[in-house]
Amino acid sequence: MAARLLPRSPWHSRWWRTLALVACALAIASPASAQERSGLDVDRALTVSQEAIGRQIGEHILLDREGKPVLLSSYRGKPLLVSFIYTGCFVICPTTTRSLQSAVNELEKAVGPNQFNVVSVGFNQPEDSPQALKAFARQNGIHNANWNFLSPPMATVGALAKDFGFIFAATPAGFDHVLQVSVLDAQGRIVHQVYGEKLAAGDLGEPLKMLLNGDTYHPSNSFLSNLVDRVRILCTVYDPRTGGYKVDYTLPLQIGGGVTFFVLMMVFFFNEWRASRARRKRERGAD
Repeated sequence: MAARLLPRSPWHSRWWRTLALVACALAIASPASAQERSGLDVDRALTVSQEAIGRQIGEHILLDREGKPVLLSSYRGKPLLVSFIYTGCFVICPTTTRSLQSAVNELEKAVGPNQFNVVSVGFNQPEDSPQALKAFARQNGIHNANWNFLSPPMATVGALAKDFGFIFAATPAGFDHVLQVSVLDAQGRIVHQVYGEKLAAGDLGEPLKMLLNGDTYHPSNSFLSNLVDRVRILCTVYDPRTGGYKVDYTLPLQIGGGVTFFVLMMVFFFNEWRASRARRKRERGAD
């Protein structure tokens, strides 16, 4: 069984877009039951994720796929995309990683090669060893030269996850966690969190291009953007036929239809009341 996620995205760009929805695995059968079934507090997960924006990532030493130590700060100098996965996830993490690969390939066509780096961190220690991550990358066809898979020591997983605003919860089926990709600037600060199981190059392209131009990226934080992302999160449901997640807008459409019907009925009765009142006045005047 795959991990659980909290996908795509009250706060910025496509707001809880994701929160992605927390994605690797919210085994969500329905929006209303999502949080109940998940071992993760979705609202808190999103809040923690958003609070990480603007944070300078500390010094962390991880191991690459060959078991060689790598300083996370060694990636400074270029924008960096960071995702958290666990290799025991058979559906969501592989799907999200391949989706990220497609977005990365599109971005490289747009901004040119070697303009940014990508890191996927295996947070389930000690299972996510360098060897396990190497096998995961190979199985999912990740051969990009600018993409590394890193294994942190078990003792530092908590501090690393805290820096990125990434929280997860163990479940009988794996882990519930937010499906997020953190966008870091060349100084190692998180400037954006992108959520969701399926990532689009455009979601990452806007902040990436601004960073490459030397501009400061300020994600959208409008009420409408936040509302859209919130709805998107609540409507992400587990699809048992595919073993993945999909956005089902049936519930909000039903709610919207009910609200519309209620408003129309209120308008109808109000007009009837006004007409009846006017008739009574005319009748009293005629008498």
